[in-house]
Amino acid sequence: MPLVLLIRHGENDYVKTGKMAGRLPGVHLNERGQNQARALGEALKNVPIKAVYSSPLERAMETASPIAGLHKLKIQQEPDLMDTHVGKWQGRSWKILRLTKAWKIVQNAPSRFRFPDGESFPETQLRIVNVLERIIQTHKKPQDIIAVVFHADPIKLAVSHFLGLPLDHFQRLGCDTGSLTALHAGEAGAHLIKLNHRPPFEFLPKEKKK
Repeated sequence: MPLVLLIRHGENDYVKTGKMAGRLPGVHLNERGQNQARALGEALKNVPIKAVYSSPLERAMETASPIAGLHKLKIQQEPDLMDTHVGKWQGRSWKILRLTKAWKIVQNAPSRFRFPDGESFPETQLRIVNVLERIIQTHKKPQDIIAVVFHADPIKLAVSHFLGLPLDHFQRLGCDTGSLTALHAGEAGAHLIKLNHRPPFEFLPKEKKK
């Protein structure tokens, strides 16, 4: 089974100021996020990564760029890796949203929630799992290591699926900006190797010296 590296993009000003970016265009990494992207690239430069996939949103592509560049790989954009479609919540402040009745549902029973004019969490999970399964089927060799750069809730929803956790428990997982979560995934099941890990990554295999 391949090793899949689920990487959350670096920090941007929406994260920094506590706003929900969703799928808004033009959300770029801030200075700290750019440093996180460079740190990821440097930490993974000697890891034999076979392919780099990314959400097409700018913050993900900018995080994937140093990783792909150091391996001389083309970033393969996957629209289905996009962040959750949060509809009318896009651009809104977390502080304001926490005061709504809907927030309790999001935190305690997310399987029952649909964002206004947007997706439900089960729909997001199915979309993400389907694209990850396609990637896993493309890279079947046990030694394959694949980097996939996308977003916090989709990463946590993917981990919940592959480990067989109830969707309503996915909010209990952590996924910081610039972090890596590693899964061995294949036909016989999946194993979580690391969750929400920051560089350096001593547990990853290194490229053998020739």
